[in-house]
Amino acid sequence: MMLEGKTAIITGAARGIGLACAERFVKEGAKVVLADVMDDEGEAAAKRLSESGGHVCYRACDVTDKSQVEALIAFTRETYGRVDCVIANAGIVHTSDILELEEADFDRVIAVNLKGVFLTGQAAARAMRDQAPDADGSRGTIINMSSLNAVVAIPAITPYVIAKGGVNQWTKCLGIRMAPEAVRVNAIGPGSINTEMFQTVADDPAKMHAVLSRTPMERPGEPDEIAKVAVFLASHYSSYMTGQTVYPDGGRMGLNYVVPVRENAG
Repeated sequence: MMLEGKTAIITGAARGIGLACAERFVKEGAKVVLADVMDDEGEAAAKRLSESGGHVCYRACDVTDKSQVEALIAFTRETYGRVDCVIANAGIVHTSDILELEEADFDRVIAVNLKGVFLTGQAAARAMRDQAPDADGSRGTIINMSSLNAVVAIPAITPYVIAKGGVNQWTKCLGIRMAPEAVRVNAIGPGSINTEMFQTVADDPAKMHAVLSRTPMERPGEPDEIAKVAVFLASHYSSYMTGQTVYPDGGRMGLNYVVPVRENAG
């Protein structure tokens, strides 16, 4: 198992990609702290994973609140002794025409998707800096959940696009800063993934066709496909990577034209 004996924190872990990461990390031998603001779903997920044999617990955390983020890190260190990996995954999206976008909606998306990633990464980096290296010489890994939309703009979700672009730059900055401390920082920029957030697209044939027409693999990705990338970035197999954003997107970013979609695709 690639993460045997490691301890991981995953924010936004009650559902979607965050939950898939938790499930995959447990399979790879990690102890996992699920963090979210959706307590019922988070606690249910932790209970299910624990009953399947995993070392899993749930901790409520609003990533826009510095004190809650710091308490999450402290709780994990007190419970498991160290923090080997933190996945800053919590995120939201708001759809609006740019000219009608309300300031409060803009601020909320930036607070969760950018400030939350900053606060999580800063607190994690401080904790990792102060702990002893593991057998591979690593003090820890931080994985930020970005998006293909960090580099491919969609005006209807402008605050999300801006935030994810910031996440990519934050990943570079923190990765450079923490390299001498033996802490690696990388990001994942998924394309269209079959999550609850994607459901409104999946349920609309026209929207789904638009997604598939610019995805060479002609299908959305699955949450576990992103989780497997996270396992790689958390493991010693990515030991020479830091400050990078990896894009599991079905080939979408490299495409500069629309592909014909077969009737049975997707």
